[in-house]
Amino acid sequence: MQFELEPVAAAYSYEANLRKDELLLVADFGGGTTDFTLVRVGSEARRMRDSQQRVLACAGVGIAGDSFDAKLVRHLVAPLLGRGAQWRLIGKIRTVPNWPFAKLEHWHRLSFLKSNENMEALRSLRARALEPDKIDLFIMLVTEDLGFQLHRAVQQAKYELSLKQEAIFSFRVAGIHVSQSITRAQFEEWITDDLHAISSCVDRMLESRGVKPGDIERVFLTGGSSFVPAVRDIFESRFGRERIVGGSEFTSVAKGLALRSRDLSNQKKT
Repeated sequence: MQFELEPVAAAYSYEANLRKDELLLVADFGGGTTDFTLVRVGSEARRMRDSQQRVLACAGVGIAGDSFDAKLVRHLVAPLLGRGAQWRLIGKIRTVPNWPFAKLEHWHRLSFLKSNENMEALRSLRARALEPDKIDLFIMLVTEDLGFQLHRAVQQAKYELSLKQEAIFSFRVAGIHVSQSITRAQFEEWITDDLHAISSCVDRMLESRGVKPGDIERVFLTGGSSFVPAVRDIFESRFGRERIVGGSEFTSVAKGLALRSRDLSNQKKT
């Protein structure tokens, strides 16, 4: 059995139609992580039986599509469901606690709120809330297990912001109808720290190998978040738009793994 790094697999996919040698930077944007690989591709590199001989550097950061979605939920969706609202507690007006809405940022964690203890806490919060209708919507979201559907609507808004400057987040199911406009500028402000972490990771990887941006001949962006304009700007500003390439953003890793498996099979036969 042999394992292959996903961005290296993406490099195999890119290399399949390559007719010359290149020093390639692969940026693979997944759901939970963003991974980078600096790798040699082309006819000379293909002669190396061990793929790791071709890899000059690897790096990654635990930020990607899921993190972007979480920021949209935090700043755009959660306020529609009670985050930041007020409630009466011990005779004073206070901001509602944030802990329920933190679960909302990751759809698979929302079900943890369905315990008897948590549901009792949510109902108590609703009874004291100054905007109980919002808490009602949140409770319904939890009890009906609608976290996945909600995040699909969030992803649709994110996709639309990759195409235009403004979009409408809309989530409509039985009993819940919420919508809110959002601009690309707002979204980019919310993910500023994430963008900085991604760009810093790229810079550190290049510095670790003494490679300058001008040494990179092509930058291959793959994965859904590679369509986010602010993400593409990170690479266009460092390497130039003319060196940025893409294609098969949702299938390049799988295609590359298949090609690598074929190569290993052929090596065993010879």
